[in-house]
Amino acid sequence: MSGLVIRRLVLEKSLYLLNTPADQKAMLDKIGVGSIGELFKSIPSEFRLDRPLDIPPALTEIELQQHFAELCNRNRSADNAVCFLGGGSYDHFIPAAVDAISGRSEYYTAYTPYQAEASQGSLQAFFEYQTLICQLTDMAVSNASLYEGGSAVAESVLMAFGIHPKKHKVLVADTVHPEYRLTLTTYLANLDVQIETLTTTGGTVSPEALDKAIDDKTLCVIVQHPNFFGCLEDVEKLSAVSRAKGALFIVSVDPISLGLLKRPGQYGADIAVGEGQGLGNPMAYGGPYVGLMACREEYVRKIPGRLVGQTTDRNGKRCWVLTLQTREQHIRREKATSNICTNQGLFALRAAVYLTALGPQGLKETADLCVRKSHYLAQELAKVKGVSLPFKAPFFKEFVVNVPGDANAALSALLEEGYHGGLPMARWYPNLPNAISIAVTEKRTKAEIEGLVNAVKKVLG
Repeated sequence: MSGLVIRRLVLEKSLYLLNTPADQKAMLDKIGVGSIGELFKSIPSEFRLDRPLDIPPALTEIELQQHFAELCNRNRSADNAVCFLGGGSYDHFIPAAVDAISGRSEYYTAYTPYQAEASQGSLQAFFEYQTLICQLTDMAVSNASLYEGGSAVAESVLMAFGIHPKKHKVLVADTVHPEYRLTLTTYLANLDVQIETLTTTGGTVSPEALDKAIDDKTLCVIVQHPNFFGCLEDVEKLSAVSRAKGALFIVSVDPISLGLLKRPGQYGADIAVGEGQGLGNPMAYGGPYVGLMACREEYVRKIPGRLVGQTTDRNGKRCWVLTLQTREQHIRREKATSNICTNQGLFALRAAVYLTALGPQGLKETADLCVRKSHYLAQELAKVKGVSLPFKAPFFKEFVVNVPGDANAALSALLEEGYHGGLPMARWYPNLPNAISIAVTEKRTKAEIEGLVNAVKKVLG
């Protein structure tokens, strides 16, 4: 056993199992080492810490729990302030069944870093998830799954590059989530791919502007629908322009919106991706989340991540297997379609339970409530002196307002009134210094919505 492994075992045992000096001596004697310090002799002395760590004295378990409870209470979560936050993380209702099922030990602990060992139960759960995502998007194939919405966008472009390796131009709308675009830039930094941003006006992509920017060297076109401003893109025309030029059309969707809006497969999308947080997963201060991906059947061999298939065993009984695994740990190495080597399986399971619990009608009702409540709030805010809606395009559950003065100051004041009032758009769009993005989910009551309007009136004087 190497010194590195022993060092790790000694440290882990020290951290978690409360061993004694005698325990440590027994382990060191076993490998013929006189002290823990000897395990680090390969590290030059100038890089070793020669003093005790500058940390407070140890606490008892009771004191430690009290300390962390105090730290947690400094946060203003969606549970103790009314939440109108969006931008890819939404305060949707989570049915109790989602927690009850995903919290069972056979699911909660069923993680395998190398998927050959995945149990039939886990594989069936992933297969059901894939099936539901295919039905939701009207696409032929889904994987299970990706890290989050940003990595899903980036992986979709790597997938497109595998489909058309001789094309090198990527067109991405500036209404796609800015952080998704940053993730895409990072993924493609060392590849021979040119990223061009489609600058939009009026909150959406113009099909005419896309037609001018696209050419026969364009690999793919990426839009978000609803987009980062909450506006609905003209995806049917954008898809048609892309197809006419031989470019793949990639759309990032809000899965909740598909309870009302057309599904990607219905308007000709080649690859559909999205953030699955709203499907039964908590906001969790930004993650971990689950990335959705689905595509046309002809691209199945280029899709990254796990792909679970249904088959029969030697006795003719229904069973599930991993299929078309072409990733690095499955021998393919540099020929792999992606370096994604695991997934967000537990969160994919939660999404599957959520979609099953709601069903098509429940998803439609949820989406309808989001539309009605967000439009009611937008209508009421537009009546407040100094507040305006800069975009006229239709929106789903999220919209942008301009406020007089500094948006950050207004949001800080709203938080003091008990409201997470939205996101300051200047963080990503310096040309929108007074803009705030507001999201309204099915959870928000009429009293909460009107309470925000009254708080805005108070804050703006």
